Amino acid sequence: MREVLPEIMRWWRSGQRFGLATVVSTFSSAPRPPGASMAVRGDEVVGSVSGGCVEGAVFELAAEAEVPVLRRYGVSDDDAFAVGLTCGGIIDILVEPVSIETFPELGDIYSSLRAHEPVAVATIVAGPGRMGARRVIWPDRTAGTLGLDRLDQAVDDDARGMLAQGLTGIRRYGGHGERRLDDLSVFVHSFAPAPRMLVFGAIDFAAAVARVGKFLGYHVTVCDARPVFATPKRFPEADEVVVKWPHDYLATQKVDERTVIAVLTHDPKFDVPLLELALRTDARYVGAMGSRRTHEDRLERLREAGLTDDELGRLRSPIGLDLGARTPEETAVSIAAELIQLRWGGSGRPLSETRGRIHGWAEMRDEAI
Repeated sequence: MREVLPEIMRWWRSGQRFGLATVVSTFSSAPRPPGASMAVRGDEVVGSVSGGCVEGAVFELAAEAEVPVLRRYGVSDDDAFAVGLTCGGIIDILVEPVSIETFPELGDIYSSLRAHEPVAVATIVAGPGRMGARRVIWPDRTAGTLGLDRLDQAVDDDARGMLAQGLTGIRRYGGHGERRLDDLSVFVHSFAPAPRMLVFGAIDFAAAVARVGKFLGYHVTVCDARPVFATPKRFPEADEVVVKWPHDYLATQKVDERTVIAVLTHDPKFDVPLLELALRTDARYVGAMGSRRTHEDRLERLREAGLTDDELGRLRSPIGLDLGARTPEETAVSIAAELIQLRWGGSGRPLSETRGRIHGWAEMRDEAI
């Protein structure tokens, strides 16, 4: 829903009613992940739930939505190929009517996203509960109810745990909130703040990396100790540009398991003290630019600084995948490819040479409802 929210807020604030379709579960090679949304108002459409496969059928369903309904599209359904889902996967889509009356919390959700405040939306999508019942969960408060206090409490705990990890998916409970039963399905849509990308080194490669970082959904910071190079004008795609010694800046930052650190300085006086800190954080990715000779020299300096082989083993250097990249833009694409590979566990080989599922989230999905 994040990608359609700015547009549908205009509809919502004007008091108009519209249909909202959201992917809540996938199986096998589904084209879009859980949380992907499409909104329909009259002849207007924003967003996508299938990359085009079933958009026509979902459009009609959303345009006519009077009550929440769960609809499955997949190879087990004779209608799947008729509406265009030929990828071999299964998607479950919740379609619901939305207005200020049916979704009064939408404004608060939008405000939280603009303020980079984490929030999760839990919705009953199957089972004995009230279909479409919704509860909004923040780290410190809640709004709405799924119908029962015990169910609300169980979902609150699970949703906050999912929110901390940036996870979206189905959770199952008994009809009264029992954790060991699976009569009732609740879709938890997490809206965690964007993961951070810290780019060190205000060079032309950094500008390209900042652009691709924004494209991938990161909150991008460019940092360099040289004020003449570290300027917002040179890095318009970055969310912030910081003039500070890289290791001093990193020492003040909260780095979590979703953080990406790209060290593009390839200058020992900058990158050795920086990497000494970076490789001891919880960052998901630490990459450093430089030739293989630079890399070997850098490893020796880091060993002298006391880093262990396990810590050094986390370093992605030379940075990026082997795409034969030459320009800053091509290098940025190779770094982006490595980030995507790390996130989803891909092989990095041409898809024409592989077999099995294509879409990475299929490996991480909940079972279809």
